[in-house]
Order: sequence, then C-alpha cells, then structure tokens
Amino acid sequence: MIAAEQSAYSYLNAYQDLAASLPGQDLPWLQQLRAEGLAAFAERGFPNIREEEWRYTNLSALNKTVFAPAAEQGVDTEWLQQYRLEDAYSVVLVNGRFDSALSALAGLSDGVSVRSLAEVLAQNPESIAGQLGQAVACSEHNLIAFNQAWFADGVVIEVATKQPLDKPIQILHVATEANALAVTRNVFIINDQAEAEIIETYLGSADSYFTASVNECLLGRNAGLTLYKAQLEAAKAQHFGGTYVKQAPDSRFAHHNFALGSLLARTDIHSDLDKASECSLNGLFVAGGRQHLDNHTRINHLQPRGISREFYKGVLDNRARGVFQGRVIVAEGAQNTDSEMNNRNLLLSADAEVDTKPQLEIYNDDVKCSHGVTVGQLEEKSVFYLQSRGVDAETARNILTFAFANEMVDKVGHAELRGLLLQELLARFPAMSL
Repeated sequence: MIAAEQSAYSYLNAYQDLAASLPGQDLPWLQQLRAEGLAAFAERGFPNIREEEWRYTNLSALNKTVFAPAAEQGVDTEWLQQYRLEDAYSVVLVNGRFDSALSALAGLSDGVSVRSLAEVLAQNPESIAGQLGQAVACSEHNLIAFNQAWFADGVVIEVATKQPLDKPIQILHVATEANALAVTRNVFIINDQAEAEIIETYLGSADSYFTASVNECLLGRNAGLTLYKAQLEAAKAQHFGGTYVKQAPDSRFAHHNFALGSLLARTDIHSDLDKASECSLNGLFVAGGRQHLDNHTRINHLQPRGISREFYKGVLDNRARGVFQGRVIVAEGAQNTDSEMNNRNLLLSADAEVDTKPQLEIYNDDVKCSHGVTVGQLEEKSVFYLQSRGVDAETARNILTFAFANEMVDKVGHAELRGLLLQELLARFPAMSL
C-alpha cells in the first residue's frame, strides 16, 4: 500500500488489532471488499479540502482524536424512550452494534425481514454477497473506503415482492461512550412493487464520538421507498451518513433529511434513476455556535422519462457554516427528463456562512431542468409587519425563522416523527413560547 497521510496512521495501526473481531473473517469475497477499502484509505487517508467535493469541509478534527469501538454498550432506556416512535417497529444500534434486546420487531409480516448484518454474515452470507458494495464503491471517496473496511454491523431490511410495510421501521443509532467509533453498513432491499418507510434517528448520550454510516438502497421495478433521516447527534459529535440508491424502472424514492445536531456533519444522498423512475429529496439543516453541516446530493438520470425534485433549506446562526452541493446529471440517452432543484438559505448572523453549489450537467437536448438558489436575511418589512400587530422584534424574528424552517417539517408524512422534529426545532430557537 502507498503510504497514507500522516493523519491516517493511527487508524491503520489500530485496524490491525480490530480486524480479527470484525464479522465475516471466513468469507473471501468480504475480505476482498474490506481489503479494497483499507487500501484506498491507506493511500489517501480521510478526504481533505484539496478534493473538489470536500473543499468546504475540513475533516482534520477526525485526526486529533483516534476514535475506537466502544467497550461498553449500556443505554439509558428512559432517555432513549423519548426518541422512540410508538407507531413504528424499532431497531436499536448501540455504538454501531445491533441490540436485539432493545429492538422491537414483534408483528412484522412474513414478507418483511429485518436482521443484523453481522448475524447475516455469520449465518447466511450468500444472501447478502451480491448486495454489499452494489450501490456505492469505495472509489467514491475515502469515508466510503473507511466504512467498507471498518464496518462492524448494520441492518439488513428486505421487503418481498408486492409486500406493503404496514408501519415504518425506525432505526435508532445510539452512541453512549466518549470517543466511540460507530461504523455501520445498512442494506435496504425493496423488491418489485413493494413499499416501505424507514426512519433513521441518530442520537448520542456521550459528548464526543464519530459515527460513519452507509446505506445501500436497492429498489425493484415499481417499488417505493420513503427514507427519513433525523440527525440529532450530541454537540461535539462528528458524523458522516451516506445513502446510495439504485432505482429500477418506475420506482419511487423519497428522502427527507433533517440535520440539526453534531459539531461537524456530512450527509451524502446519491441516486441512480432508471426509466420513468422518480426521486424526491427534501432537506433542512439548522446550525448555531460553530457547527458545520455539509449536505451533498447527486441525482443521476440514466434513462428516459425520469422525474426528480429537490428542495433544501438552511438556517445558520452565530458562527455556524452550512454547505449545500446539489448535482443533477442527465445522461445522453435520458430524454424527457424533468428535474427541479431549489436551495434557500437564511443567515441570522453576520458571522454565519453558507456555501451553496447547485450543478446541472445535461447531455441531452430533450429535457426540462431548472435550479434556483437564494441566500439572505429576514426581510425587515416582514418583521415590521408583525411589530405593527403588537409583536416585539425578537419574537417577530423567531416567528419568521421558525416558519421558514417549519415548511420542511410539514412535508413529513409521519405524524409522530413530525412532532419529534417540531420539538427539536423549537428547542433551537430562543422564543420557547412559540
């Protein structure tokens, strides 16, 4: 292996002791997959700002502390309960490992399977061999390579052909130990004409830790998947979450991304659309203090008659920094593509910053594509209007800010999740009376 950057040495040295405990040691195909990820990481280390798609996000903080798998798995169940959704099945991953005792899956229909990835690799590895690495390769960037080498567990969800999921599956990613490293690989297989709703919730009772989670989503013909992500990590957490989707013809994928927590977070959402498939991406990032929240999306229209809609909003206060990089690619043979992208950002402080980079790459003339971006502050005439109705200036600004952000919460179809997000959003505004 070519020598890694100095910053990656500590992780590479620690990997030698960790490797023996990772699942799938007797599976040549998996060892090859891990070796590819390890080699890529050894060559370049973590992504850095010299790379175009990381120019706004500096990961040097990952090198100041060597995060390691947690030895303890204890969870404050009373604290966790406030984030559980009652009208949903639940899977709990504690410090990156599936906890069956805390999970609640009773009542799942015969056509729906929810399993620990580590358990699948131990008991029925051939069932997953063709799926791991299918939706994303470690060449994408080196956090994917890191995940590919280091993942210790995850969730495998499969919904059978023509099977509708009767209620959502909530995956609770919980970090409980300081300086813990939680690396998970999740595989969601939604077969032909099946429908599913999955809710990811990222939490931490510890102060500082590193979460690196990758989802591979494989959608069959005329299948539908709605995926929610509530990133509510602890104040000093480092977070990477990537969702990579392969859509068959006529399939439908919708993603709702809410980035509210952590000190530094990056979310990737990439989808490859086949003929007449649809993709909808909605997102909200709200940051204060010195938070840094990066959102990177890519929609690949590979075949004709694809439809995509993307709408992201950012609210930045204090010295926070937000990033939105949205990219839509229309392939040469993807005629009759219909795509819209919109990013709107609200800066509440003179020191807040947002970097927004919408991109359209179109290699076909017969398409309808557009994008729009706004960056600004609250309109003083709107503040004045509320003041003229007897509202003080601070409350008026909070009402307008909340209304701006709440538009994205209103798009959530699950009422209980919408209430949780509303509660988290209100906690981030000074006027609690709202």
